[in-house]
Amino acid sequence: MSLLFLQYPPCSTCKNAKKWLDSHQISYETRNIKEDNPTAPELTEWINKSGFPIKKFFNTSGLIYKEKHLKDLLPQMSEKEQIDLLATDGMLVKRPLIIGKDFVLVGFKEEQWQSTLNP
Repeated sequence: MSLLFLQYPPCSTCKNAKKWLDSHQISYETRNIKEDNPTAPELTEWINKSGFPIKKFFNTSGLIYKEKHLKDLLPQMSEKEQIDLLATDGMLVKRPLIIGKDFVLVGFKEEQWQSTLNP
């Protein structure tokens, strides 16, 4: 199984997710979400594959989200505008993300990772 793990290394949730992956001997490719933020086409693919609403992909507790008052602005934006905005800065994207062939997991919820990845 080829997995892509998007993380922000200083993030404690990302560290916990990485530790979990390593402890279950799950191989993955790592990508720093701040240095190599997801592109609009990637985000579009991942959102569609995940079945989650776009809002789930926003880091709602992040500084940029709060500074730009996105809670108020997002409902007025089209899906394309929201995806284009997410693609401007990896720190807007909720992390960690794990992308597999036919699934996308957003954030680290151990039970969800356990049932999806079946280590």
